[in-house]
Amino acid sequence: MSVRSGYVYGIAAYLCWGTFPLFFMLLAAVGPFEVVSWRVLTALVFCLVALAAMRRWGPLRAILRSPKQLGWFAVSSLLLYANWQIFVAAVVDGHIIETALGYFINPLVTILIGVLVRRERLRPAQWAAVGIAAAGVLLTALAYGEFPWIALGVAFSFGLYGAVRKQTSEDIDALTGLTVETIVAAPIALVQLVLVAVFAGGITGFSHGPGVAIPLLLSGVATAIPLLLFGAANRRLPLSHLGFIQFVTPILGFLTGWLLFGEEMSAARWIGFATVWLALVVLLWDMVIAIRRARGRQVRPEIPPVTGEIGIRPRP
Repeated sequence: MSVRSGYVYGIAAYLCWGTFPLFFMLLAAVGPFEVVSWRVLTALVFCLVALAAMRRWGPLRAILRSPKQLGWFAVSSLLLYANWQIFVAAVVDGHIIETALGYFINPLVTILIGVLVRRERLRPAQWAAVGIAAAGVLLTALAYGEFPWIALGVAFSFGLYGAVRKQTSEDIDALTGLTVETIVAAPIALVQLVLVAVFAGGITGFSHGPGVAIPLLLSGVATAIPLLLFGAANRRLPLSHLGFIQFVTPILGFLTGWLLFGEEMSAARWIGFATVWLALVVLLWDMVIAIRRARGRQVRPEIPPVTGEIGIRPRP
């Protein structure tokens, strides 16, 4: 498998995710709870059609017959549902920049979860990055006068989702995994649609014309495609390489909220973002050093000790 194609798939996936604020702003006329419900249901339809086209029912049946794997996927599905709900609600409510902050924080949250849940050990620079990011969140809360619930909700829901998915088999492809997650989430989406119909003025997604109805029906496809691209990239690239290009998504989100939709960037917000960016610089610097050391250990040849065997006289 080509590393170059891995970069193409990875960058394409993160570019797609980076344009999600623009896509879901097309659905701003529809309530976020209805949008996420249709997103889940249409994603499930897309996944089932794709599996049928490729005749890949075996992995799906294996997961559905395994109570342990199905249990982990149920948990991951709930976390993914929560992440989608927080993100869509924040975007349509004009908080795109705060979702971007959440995805900037996400790598640091993932590291913290690794320490608390998986008992992983951190290098000093990684601890420094986590501490700097925590200070940035606290400074933002104090200076802005409002705790960044959206950013932390996005970061922790997706970080925990990644940790739970680690408990499942890493051989499960993205399409099968998303199919199981949408199967589990479909009943929740249906109940949510009923609640919207009864208590929120009815289902309105198809009453705003084709400019809203078509993107709503395509929301499942828009969800599945970057996940499939990411799965292809993940099989071709080391995780450290994916770690570098993942920042395409929050950078695009930040620029979309700031430049296209004119969201306010107060001094408090700049302080918070600058502190988190500093933490990410420390984290990436530590990652580069670790990669170089690992490569040095692999490249450095092992020099056998000089002995008196095979006619070579040892030095006195």
